[in-house]
Amino acid sequence: MPGFRPSLKREAVLRTAHATWAEVWEDRKALVKRELAAEAAANDAKTARLRALRLAKEARDAAAARRNPPIAPSSQSKKRARNSN
Repeated sequence: MPGFRPSLKREAVLRTAHATWAEVWEDRKALVKRELAAEAAANDAKTARLRALRLAKEARDAAAARRNPPIAPSSQSKKRARNSN
């Protein structure tokens, strides 16, 4: 083939290889981004679930505290304890 340079063939092969590599790289990058987004969404859902459970427990505890207030020790028992020494 007159006028055909071997460097042109080599350049064409390199362009094809680079294009293929770039495509694979972009596909991999997109996959990693999707995986990270899915992981973040799962973590957000878990956090929301745990927060809801914590708030529900705090509400139950507050309601129980309102129904059954703690019994304070009487001031007379403190005076008796002091006088007995």
